Amino acid sequence: SQKTILQGQAKEQNTPSCSHIIKRRTTETSATMKFVTVLLALFGSATTSALSPSDAKKAGVFLRSPFRPEDIGGAVAPLGFFDPLGLSKKADEATMKRYREAEITHGRVGMLAVVGFLVGEKVEGSSFLFDSQISGPAITHLAQVPPLFWIALTVAIGAAETKRATIGWVEPENSPVDKPGLLRANYIPGDIGFDPLGLTPTTEEGFLEMQTKELQNGRLAMIAAAGFMAQELVDGKGIVEHLQG
Repeated sequence: SQKTILQGQAKEQNTPSCSHIIKRRTTETSATMKFVTVLLALFGSATTSALSPSDAKKAGVFLRSPFRPEDIGGAVAPLGFFDPLGLSKKADEATMKRYREAEITHGRVGMLAVVGFLVGEKVEGSSFLFDSQISGPAITHLAQVPPLFWIALTVAIGAAETKRATIGWVEPENSPVDKPGLLRANYIPGDIGFDPLGLTPTTEEGFLEMQTKELQNGRLAMIAAAGFMAQELVDGKGIVEHLQG
């Protein structure tokens, strides 16, 4: 009947064509591939630069005498050795090494945080991630995870920090009272012996170059992570949502 024909035509008009579906899926796939490429670039930069030397002899810069703060790497143009507060002028070698250990560690955490922000928000609502219970901006994710995750996270962080302290720090009973938190004499800040791919340079110049790259990536990541948190607190939108908007 004429009514049936009209209903069929209306249905055809409301049903997306095959070419339209293919085009839409191609666009979605392209966007996803671009996003994955960016994440891989960030992760590769963080992973490669965060690999530290496993042999103190490769970092003889810390064993030079007399010690100079300018020799420990991380100084790049145009700022050079950036120390506007003059902290290095009041610090001895042991103190400068603690400063550098703190900077490297915070930088590594910052790089992981940046990747975590982007990955966490990209996969939120996925069935494989906490049964689709996590949603919203990344700064709200930790408040939504189940208690078991907090236990696992605490154990993991505790184990990592205990290992780092065992490798780099002098035992409390062997440290002078006026020098708490003393690093071992032959410990190179950031060197926890993790280099599974064998990327550690064999020359001092190569090591300093890699360390400088790690420091620069870490500094940028710390600023980026702080920016991510501030932006999400301001408008309640995720970073991925901003990037895709």
